[in-house]
Amino acid sequence: MLVGSMGNTTAQLQQIYDLLMARYGPQGWWPAETTAEMIIGAILVQRASWKNASLALQQLRVRQLLDFSELNQLETKVLAEIIEAAGTSKVKARRLKNFADFLGDHYQFQLEALLAEPTDQLREQLLSINGIGPETADCILLYAAQRPRFVIDTYTTRIMVRHQLADGEWGYHQMQELFENHLPADVQMFNEYHALLVQVSKDHCRPTPRCTGCPLEQHPHWLGFDYM
Repeated sequence: MLVGSMGNTTAQLQQIYDLLMARYGPQGWWPAETTAEMIIGAILVQRASWKNASLALQQLRVRQLLDFSELNQLETKVLAEIIEAAGTSKVKARRLKNFADFLGDHYQFQLEALLAEPTDQLREQLLSINGIGPETADCILLYAAQRPRFVIDTYTTRIMVRHQLADGEWGYHQMQELFENHLPADVQMFNEYHALLVQVSKDHCRPTPRCTGCPLEQHPHWLGFDYM
């Protein structure tokens, strides 16, 4: 497969965005009432559906625990029981506690102070927290801190490879550069683009694709559908 062999990459990325927006419209991500809730949700949704993450968030909400200073006071075992619906709850409870510990130790639980840090420094700090990887860090940067960082996930990679704009061997950073080097650094666009790619992946660009009726059906794509 020849990456970038179909013409101007910028034009193609813009076309994909336009086609998805025309079909689905604005997605309104991230669904959260507060910044803390958004970050907690980003951790809970790791390797889980948003439906299950939402169930766990609701359990925290009814207990008034969507606050890192409150989470910090809970025993990890108790927190794991509360967020059980999200799956791998012991792991995610530790990750939430790690974030709470970091925020308390370095920012006295002032989330706004953390999110006000320069983008590169903020990302470095987020990645230093055990359990926060590049995708989760960039979700926090984009949705909570309103920084123009494109979030890369399995859905995005699958679509870009199938549509010959990326190579399946690319790592996270290379895939991110595909968007950030060819699109304007626009928080709202990156927000919507990420959400739209997730939506079309769920509807059509699945591991076994359903191309009929896909908004990208007429956009040239690779026929090696066994990818992801």
